[in-house]
Amino acid sequence: MGTGWLGVNGPVAVSAAPPRRKLLDQLRDTLRSRHYSRRTELTYCLWVRRFIYFHRLRHPAEMAEREINAFLTHLAFEDKVSASTQNQALSALLFLYRHVLAHEIGDLGEVIRARKPRRLPVVMTREEQGPCSVISGVTSG
Repeated sequence: MGTGWLGVNGPVAVSAAPPRRKLLDQLRDTLRSRHYSRRTELTYCLWVRRFIYFHRLRHPAEMAEREINAFLTHLAFEDKVSASTQNQALSALLFLYRHVLAHEIGDLGEVIRARKPRRLPVVMTREEQGPCSVISGVTSG
């Protein structure tokens, strides 16, 4: 550290190191440097912010697999989000830990996964198909 301009009480110490950037700014910079879309950037920042608030403003560097597991389980069990939404939150957190914090995430253990809806096939009767089915060559049964 050196001395800078004179203050009221003498020289003021000036730090040579730049101030640390905020976590979400670091996340944005990393996403932009990897050419992620603006929408992905906004979405990942939202998920990281929700993760931090879920854990009462603890910094993600202080947390690991157990807290990620708790957050994802909360999304599925309490918030009842879809499977794709839960996967999006997981992707955002994995990106944060791998590329911003340089911390590899291990096994997440027993994450309660959101269930994908079962798709039932749509079966139409001949009456529902109408005369178009004869013209187009669609047959049933």
